[in-house]
Amino acid sequence: MSWTSSQSWLTALLEPTPAAILITIFAVLSIPLFLHLVIFRSASSTTLPSVLLVGPSGSGKTSLLTLFERGLPAETRTSQAPLTVEISLPVTTSTASSKYRSVNDPSLNVHKKLLLADTPGHGKLRHHAFDSVTKPQNLKGIIFMVDAADLSSANSSSDSGAEGRRQTAEYLHDILLLLQKRLTGSKTSKAPRELPLLIAANKLDLFTALPAPLVKTALEAEISEVRRSRDKGLLDSGIGMNDLDIGEEKEWLGDGGEGAFSFQQMEEVGVSAEVLGGNVLGADGANVDAWWAWIGGLL
Repeated sequence: MSWTSSQSWLTALLEPTPAAILITIFAVLSIPLFLHLVIFRSASSTTLPSVLLVGPSGSGKTSLLTLFERGLPAETRTSQAPLTVEISLPVTTSTASSKYRSVNDPSLNVHKKLLLADTPGHGKLRHHAFDSVTKPQNLKGIIFMVDAADLSSANSSSDSGAEGRRQTAEYLHDILLLLQKRLTGSKTSKAPRELPLLIAANKLDLFTALPAPLVKTALEAEISEVRRSRDKGLLDSGIGMNDLDIGEEKEWLGDGGEGAFSFQQMEEVGVSAEVLGGNVLGADGANVDAWWAWIGGLL
């Protein structure tokens, strides 16, 4: 039977029969869908974006991790090793990339998943956090948790309170310095992608906790003291700013280590830092909506 025969399948397809019309409609609808599934999804990244969780011991990092992962905070102990879990944004939290997506897009839920990496807060174990900042793997941002109650003057008047406040400021100072050096120390013409920093002021449910604006002010004052202290250490050792070469000058945070520090100085070197309050625990439950919204803005 030749292809020109009236019984030929090719001839039947070319004739305006109901079967030929149905096959044509099916092909028109299925081919774009097939290309979308095969080409678009294969080209998209299979590695989930990640957010790094850092901060001093006792600030509530692991409690936040379990809250984000399970929906309820669990009893925790002092972390001795890094821990990474997969979390998903609440349905009420939208991502920056979903602004232009259809609500019927099947890939929408995939883009709302991410990895949250918790790191130990003890001084001897902070190298885990520093390594994650200097060698980021699909890292989108950093959350630095602080205990807003410990930062208040009422709780920091004792020697232990003042020491905790100083250690928090030193840790935050070193994280900011790493982010600054990552941008200003780039040896390529293309600058590294910015890593936004969220300073999560935890335990705002406590009566003695400072509100987020005062947490920002307190941290700026403490970081100013850290800069002055380290500057004095260099001067006592016989090294002054004029003795530093260009590379060493980058070790100074913000405007060169002199005067009062402010987070606005970090914006001038390409580092954005924002302070948002909340609480993981509390009699009325957790209040972490602002932190979820910040994470959603990274994705």
